[in-house]
Amino acid sequence: MTRRTLPLDDRLYDYLLATALREHPAQARLRAATARLPEAGMQTAPEQAQLMALLVELCGARRVLEIGCFTGYGTLAMALALPSDGHLVTLDVNPEWVALGQQAWREAGVADRIEVRFGLALASLDQLIAAGAAGSFDLAFIDADKKSYDAYYERSLVLVRAGGLILLDNVLWGGLVADPANADHQTAALRALNAKLRDDARISLALVPIGDGLMLARKRPAG
Repeated sequence: MTRRTLPLDDRLYDYLLATALREHPAQARLRAATARLPEAGMQTAPEQAQLMALLVELCGARRVLEIGCFTGYGTLAMALALPSDGHLVTLDVNPEWVALGQQAWREAGVADRIEVRFGLALASLDQLIAAGAAGSFDLAFIDADKKSYDAYYERSLVLVRAGGLILLDNVLWGGLVADPANADHQTAALRALNAKLRDDARISLALVPIGDGLMLARKRPAG
């Protein structure tokens, strides 16, 4: 028994997936296809995607914002958790990666719930705000350029409703954030943002050591 998070060796991780993972067949095929890419390490862990889908259900989300799609595995998990009239807006810059996801979304029957916007994420977020989308999303998931996480977070706070969730991926960054000697720009940006989130009175938060570290931030109602 331990009071600390249990380390997952390969045997225990395989048990976790065999015992608790639920995947649509299209999800499993997409995960296998993504694993063959040179950038496969960018894919959301399946147990984390399952948690994200559960959070979509728990907060009764109808509108989801995703900043960073990659091949759309996490996108698919969240879209499957939405009601039939739900809407997910995902932002990315690489059509080739997204095309893999789009095929899986169609196979799973949820392509009509997903809107892809290509281009720089900050520009897309500013366009959403300018179009009057402030406070219209129930949940936002941030998983793009780490140096811009703070800017993504601030814009997500505008776009998510009071009581809604903001999820930030990779906040443990392979453990590098705990090394004060590591001054890499992405590591430093994540370390600074983690400290900011800890002290941010606008949110309630919990850092979950799943995948590469998932920060859960609930936007508190004003006042």
